[in-house]
Amino acid sequence: MRFARRWLPSLLALIAVTVGGLLLSRFPDAEHVVVDGVPLEVMRPGGSPSGPGVVVAHGFAGSARLMRQFGDTLVARGYTVVLPDFDGHGASTREPVDLQHDLDVAVTYLRSLPGVDASRIALVGHSMGATAVTAYAVAHPEITATVALSLPGAGQVTPARPARLLLLVGQLEFPGFHRSVTQAMRGAGSDRRSASVAATEHISILYAARAHRLTADWIDAAFGRAAAATEPPSPLRRLASAGLLMLGLLAGFPAVVRLLLGRPSRLPPHPAAAPGRAAVVVVAAAIPAVFVAPLLPTNRLELGGYAGGFAALMGVAILACLRRVRSPGGGSRPLLVALLVIPYAAAAIAVPLQLGFTQAVPVGPRWWLLLVVWLGFALLAYATGLLSGRLRGDLLVAVVAVCALTAGSVAGLASGFLVLVVPLLAVLMVIQAGLSAALRCGGAPQWLVALTGSILVAWPIATTLPIAV
Repeated sequence: MRFARRWLPSLLALIAVTVGGLLLSRFPDAEHVVVDGVPLEVMRPGGSPSGPGVVVAHGFAGSARLMRQFGDTLVARGYTVVLPDFDGHGASTREPVDLQHDLDVAVTYLRSLPGVDASRIALVGHSMGATAVTAYAVAHPEITATVALSLPGAGQVTPARPARLLLLVGQLEFPGFHRSVTQAMRGAGSDRRSASVAATEHISILYAARAHRLTADWIDAAFGRAAAATEPPSPLRRLASAGLLMLGLLAGFPAVVRLLLGRPSRLPPHPAAAPGRAAVVVVAAAIPAVFVAPLLPTNRLELGGYAGGFAALMGVAILACLRRVRSPGGGSRPLLVALLVIPYAAAAIAVPLQLGFTQAVPVGPRWWLLLVVWLGFALLAYATGLLSGRLRGDLLVAVVAVCALTAGSVAGLASGFLVLVVPLLAVLMVIQAGLSAALRCGGAPQWLVALTGSILVAWPIATTLPIAV
């Protein structure tokens, strides 16, 4: 029984990694090209005759990979699909931002592909991408049909243009998105339609089967195609497979730590601050960090730079309150362990994201951004460990940091878009707390705990948030 309790979680983690990896390997990969500085992904139907093409555009902080499930849906209906990475997003390092240029590159390239009818092109866009595709369709009336999901504003839409426009909005989205749909529908003719997708908000609408079905049916009708008799493939397939892989990798982390560090017979004593004092110190550290972070040079790296600068300042403030810094310890063995557990933690988040969710391989200046954000959150994690050294301390810092960043965004100290990514940060910091607890159980020194947990937080921030807005 003792053997089962010890190794069953590791076995389940291994099964999850294996199954998730096998499921992801079954999805066809897209072709990757760069045209005029714009990264494009191309998805083609197998063995289909010449037919129309569709450009699918992502939203703010998105990427071509984030929209692949729409590519799956449309390819299943026989369309060739091109998905661009907008300037400063995904694999793009191009500046300044010019979304209409990017769409023009994508449409032109799509028209040049063998088997694509250049006169029959449709556009699909989400959020920022919805604004971009509607504006493009207004300026290019030769576009056959347009689908706008979560349109932020309808200022560019007229009663006549774009033609054959479908507007989809999540039932749980902010009121402004619903007002945009109402405005776009005002005075429109019979070739325009809107629909609310039940039980979805700004992100989950991308994975709603109804949104995919309505999108594909609308484009089919615009091209005079018969309605499909079968449902499109589940939009959740890639996400669920990647989630299973990530769950397995994270669940296997304690076993890796136990294998490398063993389990100490008794944890070393830690002079943790009382919960009340710890809370006061953390809040007192967060307040000045919110106000000073916009003044740092890191703020030029947009959202990720602000978050990394904030974390570093908060960590410095906590250390200043403690008035002590523990010297690194543990000898040479933790150094060798670090060479394994830090890459493992990075891979546990980066590999599933890249294979099944969004762009997670750093390109260009994102490598520098990764270093900045990693060091910032490592400093915060190190200070947190000295302050508390317990799971509750990690969670306290996560709550305060998330609240402070949200307040800073609402107050105009940081980009308003930061509000959209704060939930992601909250999830990442909770996972970081779990990894830190596993390392402490193995007797890892605090510097190793800080560097390992913070790389898991820093990687998605540096690779998914835009470097140009």
